[in-house]
Amino acid sequence: MNTILVVDDDSHIRKLIRIYLEKSQFSVVEAADGQEALELLSHTKIDLAIVDVMMPRINGIELTADIRSYMDMPILMVTAKGESKDKVRGFNAGSDDYLVKPFDPVELILRVKSLLKRYNKISSNVIHIGGVTIDLGNLTVVAAARTVELKKKECELLFALASSSGQILTRTQLIEDVWGMDYEGDERTVDVHIKRLRERLESIPELVISTVRGLGYRLELA
Repeated sequence: MNTILVVDDDSHIRKLIRIYLEKSQFSVVEAADGQEALELLSHTKIDLAIVDVMMPRINGIELTADIRSYMDMPILMVTAKGESKDKVRGFNAGSDDYLVKPFDPVELILRVKSLLKRYNKISSNVIHIGGVTIDLGNLTVVAAARTVELKKKECELLFALASSSGQILTRTQLIEDVWGMDYEGDERTVDVHIKRLRERLESIPELVISTVRGLGYRLELA
């Protein structure tokens, strides 16, 4: 069971988030401000943090930056302010996603699950499929003595496909996995990256990215 840290100085908001998280089978710990959160993080294993921006003592921006200085974990920032400058500050501090109050609790749960899914894939860093190694940290694909270097999004896309090898992933699933739920671009972005990925993998014929018409893409071993 994943443990979620909820950091907010409003006890009613913490209670609401706790109820929905626990209904979705998450374990929850709470902190009323950034200082309490850091104390909890020093002795409690946390899988994801939901952090409010406006808090006493240590605010959400400072807390996020502190966490990022020594720990790699998903951080979802929540705030009552919707201005772009607050989003920029949050992302610059190291948050992975952003949600504006008042929010739909169902959307909150979806974002938490999406972040955990993305983080779990990224944290594993290396996938071995057949005789091929996909290394997300080094952005490489290695087969025997052949090494292909990829761009970041290309490697993340291949990693997402390899994580569900043999299964069909829709364009929407791939966008959420690689670009995030807030991506506002066209689904054709996936098609463009798949085309480039196929070109780069010509020297590694062991991997085949198949198009499933009307559905999406599937990674298979030749």
